[in-house]
Amino acid sequence: MHPKPPPESPLVPSIPAAPRHSRAGGGPSPDAAPAPGHVWLVGAGPGDPDLITLRGLRALQAADVVFHDSLAAPELLDHCRPDALRIPVGKRAGRHSVPQEDIHVLLAAHARAGLAVVRLKGGDPFIFGRGGEEMESLRAQGIPVTVVPGVTAASGCAAATGIPLTHRDLAAGVCLMTAHRQDGAHDLDWTSLAADRQRTLVFYMGLSQAGHVGTELLLHGLPGATPAALVSQGATPRQKAVRCTLAGLARAARRHELESPCLIVIGDVVTLADPALVPWVDDLPAHETGAIDGHPAENRDDRPAASPLACPA
Repeated sequence: MHPKPPPESPLVPSIPAAPRHSRAGGGPSPDAAPAPGHVWLVGAGPGDPDLITLRGLRALQAADVVFHDSLAAPELLDHCRPDALRIPVGKRAGRHSVPQEDIHVLLAAHARAGLAVVRLKGGDPFIFGRGGEEMESLRAQGIPVTVVPGVTAASGCAAATGIPLTHRDLAAGVCLMTAHRQDGAHDLDWTSLAADRQRTLVFYMGLSQAGHVGTELLLHGLPGATPAALVSQGATPRQKAVRCTLAGLARAARRHELESPCLIVIGDVVTLADPALVPWVDDLPAHETGAIDGHPAENRDDRPAASPLACPA
């Protein structure tokens, strides 16, 4: 017998009881798929439905209810059971369909009803996906949580554009940041970000903040000739990407009809992008052309990298 749904409330008017399917006969085992009263936070990947993990796919197939983001590929919902509830709770820049606190309430209410719950999140739940907040809320209420990692946007966009985030000759590290800060939060440490020229900088949710990002890095010492890329709708059929210099970042964001979500990648690795997928859209002075760290410009496409001073050997 299926557990009773919780009583009606303004936020949760009713929760239909989804019939349970037997997991016998080759289906996912209880420890490999959501169980009644359990919430799984599942990373859907960056946009291409093929990039979800097998574990994430099995969780979708076993769930009674799926709360899904707008950034998760819609095709993934085709893998849900026909009787599973599918509830959109997505967020886009400037448009929050369901407040985060209400999502916490919904997840807990459905889990307490004895349903197997999946929270399907674009990218990776723990990388700018608010998965940590949802995990904390559920744990505080005694509700078990499992996290299934996903391909984060930085990795997905890098693969889709041919920009390696690290490279032995060009970038010894990578730093992931959100360009949007919570109200009242301290600004980023721009001095530190601009100081390390052998580190790739990746800014999530960067389109509307491209001017601020470029200005702050320039003011704190990163050369204006540093290569940068904007990747809009990365790893989807609507992907559009452009390359520019740090000095031209704000101009490129304004002029090239890019849409959110948009990732900003800054660093010498941007010179390795596939030129057919990520064209250059601004020009550098002639004295900035040439090789960097022993890599001739002609081997890395027909455009320059940064000034030789911007990438110490």
